[in-house]
Order: sequence, then structure tokens, then C-alpha cells
Amino acid sequence: MKTDGEVVDADELTPEAGVRPQHLIVTIFGRYVRAHGGEIRIAALIEMMGALGVDAGVVRSSVSRLKQRGILVSEGGGAYRLSASLDEVFAAGDRRIFEPRRAAIDEPWLLASFSVPESERPVRHQLRTLLQRLGFGQVSGGLWVAPGQIAEETGAALRSAGLDGYVEMFLGSRLSSEPLQDAVREWWDLPAMEPLYRGFVDAFGVAVDERDERAAFAAHVRAITQWRRLVYLDPGIPADLLPSGWVGVEAGRLFADLHQRLEPHAERFVSAVMR
Repeated sequence: MKTDGEVVDADELTPEAGVRPQHLIVTIFGRYVRAHGGEIRIAALIEMMGALGVDAGVVRSSVSRLKQRGILVSEGGGAYRLSASLDEVFAAGDRRIFEPRRAAIDEPWLLASFSVPESERPVRHQLRTLLQRLGFGQVSGGLWVAPGQIAEETGAALRSAGLDGYVEMFLGSRLSSEPLQDAVREWWDLPAMEPLYRGFVDAFGVAVDERDERAAFAAHVRAITQWRRLVYLDPGIPADLLPSGWVGVEAGRLFADLHQRLEPHAERFVSAVMR
């Protein structure tokens, strides 16, 4: 997700891909700093990142890059906050990550249709990238589909990007005779997603000593950072339309369990650092 509005390259979504310090910092701001007044001193951020094995110099250079990208804003006195322009993006990300739901099979589908002149090819690329990032499947060149439950989120994302004028959106039912389960496997590349979800399960299916608040914080931040890069692959496709034993469902349950178990302990660590 990208809760920070960033574009994650395809090679960053492989199980072997490392997580950059900037990603970890965005997670800390998105999950913790926003809940503690929205502002954090660089010294406190350095202490938190130290729990993740990142040294002070790397933290400072990463914060500088995030400032250049317009994600972080300096408040003076060595303090930083997220740009107010990203409030809506982070709110949508929170819903995707922490309040997930699967659409029911009888709920409407969201269709997004666009036709962009050849003279505006960069806009066409922007639209495709944004819809892919939101988890849409592709029906045909300019027609994309997703469960109707992300209609509001999609509209907000299009408006934020200044692309809403290029897209027509519809909510409705599918009438084609081809089995819907087969169609879903054409619209979304489920086999390509499988190793990504499996990598998450393998990486985070190990026990964490929750009594160690520093360790719980580190595990929680890493889990959120990895999960927010995966949660947008599947926008809540109805469970009945997914393969039996779909690993994406297993990964989602694992993240929900980790979040429930680790957050209270991680929160105590954050509260002590930010006091």
C-alpha cells in the first residue's frame, strides 16, 4: 500500500527483496507518530530505527530523501511530521491494512474505463500504474475491474493524482456466461502473487518474544512494512473465487494475528521513547 504514496518497483515485491530504511521510517510515521501527535524528534526516530538495526547516519540521510520527495516536513528544532497532503492517502492505507474485508460474491463489481489519446501516452501509463497499485485486475486494454468496496478509495486516489477526468467508473453485476472463477484468474495473475504471499508467511511465521518490547516493536514495524507492499495485490476478491487453500488468505490471517499480539508491546516501547 502504499501508505506513503510511493511507487514500489516490481523487483521490490519479491520475497528476497530487502526493505529500505525509508520504508521502515514511513511505517513508523504512519502507524505510530500519527497516533502520538504527528511529530517526532530526530533523536527519538533514531532510537526507534536503532531497534531495527539501522544506524543514525542512515536514518538522517533517509529522512533527507523523504523530505525531498515531499513525504516528510521539517517542523524545526530537529522534529518532523508527515506532509498534510498525504492525510487521505494514509487514512485509506489504514483501512486496507488494519480493517481488511473480502467482498461477498453477490456484491457489485467496480469497473474503471479510460481512453487516452496517443498524444497523452504518459497519462495512460499513470492511469495503468495507479489502478495496478490499487489492486485492479485488467479485463482489456482500457477496462479494469475490482470489487466494488474500493470505489471510494479509487475515486479519492484518482482525484489526488489529477486523473479523475480521464476515467469513467461503474458499479454493477457481471452477466457473461464464462464461470466467474475462471474470469478472475484471467483478470488477476494469482500464480505471480503466490510466492510473494508465501515469502511473507515464511518470513513472519516465526515466534517473537513479546515480552521484549523493543523486539516486539521491530517485528511489528517489519511486518507492517512488508504487508503494506502486499495488501494491494488483492483488493478483497471474494473468497469463493480464489483457489482452495489460497496462500494470500493464510498470509492475511498471519498478519492480523501478528498485529493483534505485537502492537500492545510495541506501543509501550514507542510511548517510552516519545515521552
